[in-house]
Amino acid sequence: MSSIPLRSTVTGPDDTGARFGPPEWALTGATALVWGSSFLLIGIAIDDVATPVVPFARVVFGALALLCVPAARRMLPRSEWPRIVFLGLVWMAIPFLLFPMAQETTSSAVAGMINGALPVFTVAVTAVFLRRPPTAFRVLAVIVGFGGIALISYGSIQDSGGADARGIVLLVLAVLSYAVAVNVSTPIQRKYGSLPVILHVQLAAVLWTAPAGLGGISDSTFTVEAVAALAVLGALGTGVAFALYGLLLARTGPVRGMIGVFFTPIVATVLGVVFRDEPLSIISVVGMMVVIVGAAMTSRPDRVPGGGGGGGGGRFVAGRRQARLSR
Repeated sequence: MSSIPLRSTVTGPDDTGARFGPPEWALTGATALVWGSSFLLIGIAIDDVATPVVPFARVVFGALALLCVPAARRMLPRSEWPRIVFLGLVWMAIPFLLFPMAQETTSSAVAGMINGALPVFTVAVTAVFLRRPPTAFRVLAVIVGFGGIALISYGSIQDSGGADARGIVLLVLAVLSYAVAVNVSTPIQRKYGSLPVILHVQLAAVLWTAPAGLGGISDSTFTVEAVAALAVLGALGTGVAFALYGLLLARTGPVRGMIGVFFTPIVATVLGVVFRDEPLSIISVVGMMVVIVGAAMTSRPDRVPGGGGGGGGGRFVAGRRQARLSR
């Protein structure tokens, strides 16, 4: 007599099922190191240049950096252009403008904390895209990670005076825009590769940001510090880091690809201690340990009962095969 099989579980369609191993952690660490310094660079830039210049300069320097890589110059089919143009708006043009606008009245600590909520927003937006609620473990994992970020930011928020309502709203809109973008971009990057997709998105973002950016030049003072900050922010933070981040999204899925965001406040805090002699509180150290726990939990594939609904199991098999081929 045949035995009755136990109820099976598969990975949800928002995950590839690939193991989050050393290559994935290396990609996560690299993006976290670059993005952890982005708020400092934005702060340096807006001291001298008009706010609309920042997103324009970021995508210009980012596109120039990727144009140096032959693999990035591969053309994409014309059928993908509408999505590329849309991503240029929601993934880069809008959030790249909203973040410096928010930092005019918002401390870097608050900006970092709300940016650290990106995995939470991504879980919610991914659930809407897939028409399937996340598992309880996935929700717990991102809440733990965000809780650690809140602890890291608490002391800085108390010291800096926090933020006003306008700044918080702008930051929330920017993070929501990112969450939508990663869900739209992930399948395209799995199909065509990270480099050409990111380059084309940045070129589209150049067109979106050019009118306001060029208009702001007359109100700017291009000091050596501001230009250097914009160049590093664009070439590394927008060019190289987004390409690495896109590769991570394609390998792991939109939610697990967000893990690097958990570590950006840690990087920012360490940079402040090392280069600006900022104090390091015990509660921040505790927060760092909580973040590491949350990141480890989030790195696990999201297991859902049965077929995941609406053919989720089939999408998992295809995603897992693609992940193996990309290694």
